[in-house]
Amino acid sequence: MNNGTDPYKALKVPGLLYTLPSHNRQPPGRIQQRLLRRLLRRASNTEWGRQFGFESLAGRPELVRAYQDRVPLCSYDTLREDINQVRAGCSDILWPGKTQHFAVSSGTTSAGKIIPVSQDMLRMNRRFTLEIALSYFFNTGNIRLFTGKHLALPGYIEEDSAYPGTIIGEVSGLQSLFAPKLYGLLQALPTAIIREPDWDRKLHAIAERAIGLDVRLVAMAPSWAVVLFQIMIDRYNAQHERKVSTIGEIWPNLQLYISGGVALSSYRTLLEQQIGRSDMDFLEVYGASEGFFSLQTMLGDTSMLLHLNNGVFFEFIRLHELHAPQPTRYAIEEVEFNERYVPVLTTCSGLWAYVLGDVIRFTHLSPHKIVVAGRTSDMLDLYGEAVFGEEVQQSMTEACSAASAHLREYHVTTRAPDADRMPAMEWLIEFDQPPLDPQHFIRTLDSHLIRTNRHYAIRREARAFAPPELITVPVGTFHDWLRRTRSAVGSQSKVPRLSEIATVRDGILSVAGEQACRIPLNGH
Repeated sequence: MNNGTDPYKALKVPGLLYTLPSHNRQPPGRIQQRLLRRLLRRASNTEWGRQFGFESLAGRPELVRAYQDRVPLCSYDTLREDINQVRAGCSDILWPGKTQHFAVSSGTTSAGKIIPVSQDMLRMNRRFTLEIALSYFFNTGNIRLFTGKHLALPGYIEEDSAYPGTIIGEVSGLQSLFAPKLYGLLQALPTAIIREPDWDRKLHAIAERAIGLDVRLVAMAPSWAVVLFQIMIDRYNAQHERKVSTIGEIWPNLQLYISGGVALSSYRTLLEQQIGRSDMDFLEVYGASEGFFSLQTMLGDTSMLLHLNNGVFFEFIRLHELHAPQPTRYAIEEVEFNERYVPVLTTCSGLWAYVLGDVIRFTHLSPHKIVVAGRTSDMLDLYGEAVFGEEVQQSMTEACSAASAHLREYHVTTRAPDADRMPAMEWLIEFDQPPLDPQHFIRTLDSHLIRTNRHYAIRREARAFAPPELITVPVGTFHDWLRRTRSAVGSQSKVPRLSEIATVRDGILSVAGEQACRIPLNGH
């Protein structure tokens, strides 16, 4: 810390004993074991607690090993029936009492995961948001951040019509219901705008409201920020004789951008151009519907400190062992530097040994810091689109049928944004029979994803994501690429269908050379 503050010093904050994010000098394993013991005792009279003997388990001296021996790894499908009971109002299933808040996780609207979020977790996450602010203050000494307005953009929530009395939506929206009192004083937006369900109207209402405010902190997914900032610049220029080209000219005291939900690295260059301030600070946090996990505590280090006392007990599975019959489950003190792991969560919302589906890598072990390395599933989610392989396959099938096309191979990736363009999906396809109308083919791909994937639909509607682009390559291109990149090509050799990095795309285009044909959607 640049102000010389002891990073282990505990501070008294009203209603909260706050320890700076380095936690304290207790060993990480001890912090996590105590948390696990509390979770087991708290849930001992739930259905899960009785089934697995949480009360007796909590008294075991080798608690973590005993827990791993007794409680198996769980997927969402394992918990689906129990979560449905919780949504229906049943008490004491996964966590004590009734749960009234549910977060929609990634996936389609109809098939997405619905994650219960207890009030205990919402309170923990509220503390987490305070710790972000306190961490930044103790790193910079910048008290001016708290003398202006903060602009956050929570997701939409609503009463679940299928389960009256419960609230469902994005976890950021749920969290806004439990925001610290200080948040209400600093928040730049009134409740009516925060809860506006139409994203396009919401973004324009934010721009109208916030142009004249002294905004000093922005906290939102970068995929929304790049759209909002452009709307604000255009609106400001339409209303004022003095024209601006950056957000920094509208908000001259803007100091901090907090990113979550989508990888900041994909957007940072574009955000820096839009903001136009050389002294702008960026911080990234890592959370999900299941909990808030880590936060960036040093401006010069983009890795994030794993929060070991925020209602989540962590285990880790090596990525290459994920699909093994009995993968080894590692506690926090057993992880290794630079190894890729899949987190396994036990939470104060009643998720027990739940395999998250993300991939993380430890960049430091003292303290434990991580970066998010991707997803275990086949998907594209660099910019919040959350498009799964199955959705790509279904879109392709529908487009081929609609355009009388037959394909041989394909690969889908995402084009990075730049100063002139939003990100977009690039569909590299080797056709056996090309579509009669390529424009109709592209529109069908786009419309199918808009219908079936709410993340993609919202970003397309908000113009945070450009229409897809078709790239055709000659017959034989993919096979040639396989031969050039594999030591041996056989029946098990496969072209990756989806990739968030450009390596496969660039390799295929290199093979195709000038015969590759790029076809954008007309009018875009």
